Amino acid sequence: MRNPRQVVDYALQRRAHLADVAAGRTSTDDACDAGAYLLQAASYHGLPTTTPCPICRREELTNVSWVFGDRLGPVSGSARSADEIARLDDAAGEFTVHVVEVCRTCRWNHLVQSYVLGADDASGSGRRRRRTASP
Repeated sequence: MRNPRQVVDYALQRRAHLADVAAGRTSTDDACDAGAYLLQAASYHGLPTTTPCPICRREELTNVSWVFGDRLGPVSGSARSADEIARLDDAAGEFTVHVVEVCRTCRWNHLVQSYVLGADDASGSGRRRRRTASP
């Protein structure tokens, strides 16, 4: 996978959200609202982490990557593995990846990062050439 562009880290927003839960301004029911589709995506496409869940502390979080882009067709809006994202990066036009952390035990979830991959549509370069292995 090539270098991501326009990387946005949501760590400060995450910290504020967790502070609201700890202070009782946000209920754990509101904070732990991962839907069935996100939980299923975590099982099939997720990348396990070593970070414990900040709410229940019973399980390590799983990162799920979602892809969005006009040129992705029906793939847009779906969870994808790291290998699938690398293939899209080589073959597709510009698209955005949103990484969501999820706890499959208590259903905590939060957007942790977003970034852009694929051909840079603004440069007018069109599609990138596929990388080939050197002999």
